[in-house]
Amino acid sequence: MSAPRPPQLAVAKPRVPRWVPWLPVVLLALDLVAEAVVPDAVAAGFLLTALPVVAAFSYGPVVTAGATGGAVGLQLLLALRAGHINEQHHVWVYIATALSGAMGTALSWQRTRQNHDLLQARTVAETLQRTVLRPVPEHVGGLRVAGLYRPAQAEVLVGGDLYEVCDTRFGVRVLLGDVRGKGLAAVRTVADVLGAFRAAAHDTPGLVELADQLDRAVLRDAADRGDDELFATAVLLQYRPGADCVEVVNRGHTTPLLLSGATITPVACADELPLGLGHFARQDAPAKPTTVALPPGHTVLLYTDGVSEARDATGSFYPLAPRLAALGSTAPDRLVSFLVQDVHQYAGLLADDLAVLALTPEPERADLDRPEPDRPEQDRPEQDRRE
Repeated sequence: MSAPRPPQLAVAKPRVPRWVPWLPVVLLALDLVAEAVVPDAVAAGFLLTALPVVAAFSYGPVVTAGATGGAVGLQLLLALRAGHINEQHHVWVYIATALSGAMGTALSWQRTRQNHDLLQARTVAETLQRTVLRPVPEHVGGLRVAGLYRPAQAEVLVGGDLYEVCDTRFGVRVLLGDVRGKGLAAVRTVADVLGAFRAAAHDTPGLVELADQLDRAVLRDAADRGDDELFATAVLLQYRPGADCVEVVNRGHTTPLLLSGATITPVACADELPLGLGHFARQDAPAKPTTVALPPGHTVLLYTDGVSEARDATGSFYPLAPRLAALGSTAPDRLVSFLVQDVHQYAGLLADDLAVLALTPEPERADLDRPEPDRPEQDRPEQDRRE
C-alpha cells in the first residue's frame, strides 16, 4: 500500500503581537484627546512625530509613508487651529516628523525584507524536515501506524531523534532511534542513518544484518569526523503481512512496550550495543532478533528518552506505563496524541527531542469474494431453473 501524499507545507509567517498594530491608532487618539482637553496650552500635534516609527513595526513601507504624510497634515491642521502654524518650533516639529517618517519607512522596508527572508528560510527548513523525517503512513503492509516528532527547540525543526517506516519485500521495517549529541552534527548523523536504512531495508534479508549495516554506517561517519564517541541508539522492527508477531532488534535504545488494553508489557530484548559501537561486542554467538506476539488489538509502542526521561518540577520522571494504563486504549493515533500532550503537561517545556511510533495489526477484512451459498430451488430465478 502506498503512503499517503504529505500535505502541502503551511509555513507560519513571523507573528506580531495583536496589540502592536493598534499602537498608531492609540497614539492618534491620545493626540486628539490632548488637543481637546488643553487646546490653548499646547498644540497636540507634537505627539504625532513618533507615529511613522510606531507604524513601521506593523505595516509596510507604503502604509508607513502614508502615515507620515497624514501625521504632517494633521499637525498643520492642529497648529492652524491654534494659530501657531508659522511659529519656529512648529516648523521644526514638521521637519522632525518628516525625518521620522523617512526613517520609519526605511525601517518598515528592512523589516519586510527580513520577514520575507525568514519565511523562505523556514520553508527550506520545513522542506528539509519532511525530506529527512518523512510523514508516517497511516496504513502500511497490514499495519496501522501513527507517529510524531517534537524537537526540544521548536525553531530547529530537526534534531537528534529519527524514525522511518519502509514497506519492503521482507515486510514492514521500522526504525526509531536517538543520536548522541545535538545541533547540526546530530542532524547530519540522523540524515546518514536514515539514508543507510532506506537503502538497505529493501535489500537486506535479515533484521540483525540490517542493524549491522547501520552500525557500520555510524562507524564510518564517526571516522570521517574524528569522533570516537559518536553513536546512536536504535530499535528495529519487522512485521510480515498476515503474521501474528513482530521481530525486534534493540541496539541500546529504550525498551519498547506492548499494549493490550490496560496491560502494559515491556518487550524484553537482547542487550545489544548502540549503533557505531557494535565492534566492541563479543562475537560468541550470532545475534538473533526477538520475536514478540502481536495479535489484533495489541500495539507496539516505540519511543525515545524524550518521553521516558521527561521530568516535572520536582525532578520526577514521567510515569509512562501508569499513564498509558490509565488511558486504556491501544489505537495508535490516540496513543501518540495522548503521549505528546500529556508529556508536555507533565514536564512543561521539553528538555530533549521526542519521537513516538505506535503500530498495530489491521483488523481482518471480510472475504468479499466468497461464493454465495446454493439457494433453494424455489428461490432461484425461473431462467436458472429452466437451465
